[in-house]
Amino acid sequence: MGHLDRLYSQLPVWAQHGVVSIYGLYWYWLRFGGNYQQYVKGFTERDRFTTADWRAFRQKHLRQLLHIAATQVPYYRKDWDARTKAAAIEGRLEDLPLLDKEPIRSAPRAFVRDDLKLRRPLVFHTSGSTGTPIATYWNIQEFRNSMALREVRSARWANVSFSMPRATFSGRMVEPNPESQGPYYRFNAVERQVYFSPFHLRPDTAHFYVSALHKHQIQWLTGYAVSYYLLAKFITEQGLRVPPLKAVVTTSEKVTPGMRSVMELAYRCRVYEEYSTVENALFASECEYGRLHTSPDWGVVEILNSDGAPCEPEQVGQVVTTCLARTYQLFVRYRLGDLAMWDSQPCPCGRSMPVIKEVVGRIEDVVVGPDGRQMVRFHGIFVNQPHIREGQIIQESLEQIRVKVVVTEGFDDADIRDIVHRVQQRLGVRVHVIVEPVSEIARTPTGKFRAVISHVAEQAM
Repeated sequence: MGHLDRLYSQLPVWAQHGVVSIYGLYWYWLRFGGNYQQYVKGFTERDRFTTADWRAFRQKHLRQLLHIAATQVPYYRKDWDARTKAAAIEGRLEDLPLLDKEPIRSAPRAFVRDDLKLRRPLVFHTSGSTGTPIATYWNIQEFRNSMALREVRSARWANVSFSMPRATFSGRMVEPNPESQGPYYRFNAVERQVYFSPFHLRPDTAHFYVSALHKHQIQWLTGYAVSYYLLAKFITEQGLRVPPLKAVVTTSEKVTPGMRSVMELAYRCRVYEEYSTVENALFASECEYGRLHTSPDWGVVEILNSDGAPCEPEQVGQVVTTCLARTYQLFVRYRLGDLAMWDSQPCPCGRSMPVIKEVVGRIEDVVVGPDGRQMVRFHGIFVNQPHIREGQIIQESLEQIRVKVVVTEGFDDADIRDIVHRVQQRLGVRVHVIVEPVSEIARTPTGKFRAVISHVAEQAM
C-alpha cells in the first residue's frame, strides 16, 4: 500500500468522498479534455464506413504502424530479422511473428517507440486473465481517444453517455476497511459517478448498493459483469427495487445468457457487453441488435487456428490483435490468450464492422468470503507486485486461500506479508493465507492457466 493509499484509508468517509471528487477533476480533464470531442466526431463519422472504406483505412494505418514498429521500437528492431522488417514496412501483417505476453511483461518499455520522449506517460497495470502482470504505457491523446471510442461505440450504442450519472464496479479499493459497515461506495461529484466496492458485495450489503443508486439518481451502470450479476441476484432474491436505469454496459468478464437474463430482470433494462483488455489492444461492443462488433479503427483482430491460419466463421481460435490507435507502446500480432469465433451472418444494424459470435473462456471463478461476500477479478492482488512473475489464487475453503507464485529475484518476506495483507483486506482477517512459491503453474490444454480456482464458488453461485 502506497503512502497516498495509507493516507486515504485514515480519512473519515466524508473526506474520502471529497478526495475522490477532487481526484475526479483530474480524471475529467484526462478523459474528456483536449481533442476529446474531435475523437468523438471521428468515431461517429466512421461508424457507417463500408467494407471498402474499412479496407482502405486498415491498409493506410497498418502500414504506418508497422513501419514505426520496425524502425522506432526497440523490441521489434532487435527481434525481427531483415526479412521480417521488410514485410512490416510493406504492410504484410500475416508474415510477422506472433507476440506473447512474456516479452511485454519482462520489458514493457522495449515496446515504447524511442522517437517520442514523454516525461510522464500514463501507466496502467493489468494482472491479465492468466495472472501475468503487464505494464502498459500511454500518452494522453491515446487515452482520450479510447474514451471517445467507448462513448461512441459502447455508451451511445446503448443509448447512454458518459455525461449521464453512472455507477462503476472496478478494481479500485474505494473502501479500504475489509470490516466496514458501509457505505460501500465513494462518489465522484465531478462526473456524478458512484464507485462501487466489489470487495464488500454480499447478500446483507446489497441494499446499501441499491440505496446509492437511488440517492445519486444513477442512470446507467458499467463495469465488472460478474459483480453486477451477483448484485442482480441479491436484488431479485430480496425483492429490492432499483431506480429507472437506461442500460448496463458490462466489462472484464463474459456475459452468459443466464447472467444476462438475471441482470435484465433485476435492473429492468438491457445489458450490453464490451470485450476489451487493459492493454486496449482491441475493442468490441454490442450494437442495438446485441451483436458484438470489433472496431477496425482501433485495431486489427485476427482469430487463428493452431497452425496460425485464419479461422473460418463459427470456428474457435485464438485471438490475436494489432492495435492501430495506440502508437506509443506498440503491440503487433499480440496473443491475448483468449479464444473466440467470428459470426458467419451479417448484422441487421448494417454496420460493416466484423462480428464476434462468441468469446470463449473469460468467466472467472468467484471467490467467496466467510461472511458470504462474493467477488471477482481477485487476481488483481498481483498488480504492482514486482517480484512475482505469475500467480494463482486457490480458494480451498471459506477460511483458507492458497496463493501460488512464480517469483523473481528479490522476493522476500515483505512480499509475502503484502500478499497476505491484500487477501485479508478483501476477505477479512479471519481468512488464513498460505503463500506458496513454485517453479511453475500448470497450464490447461489450451496453454493457459487459471488465475483463480475456487472450490467453494460453485455452491455459492
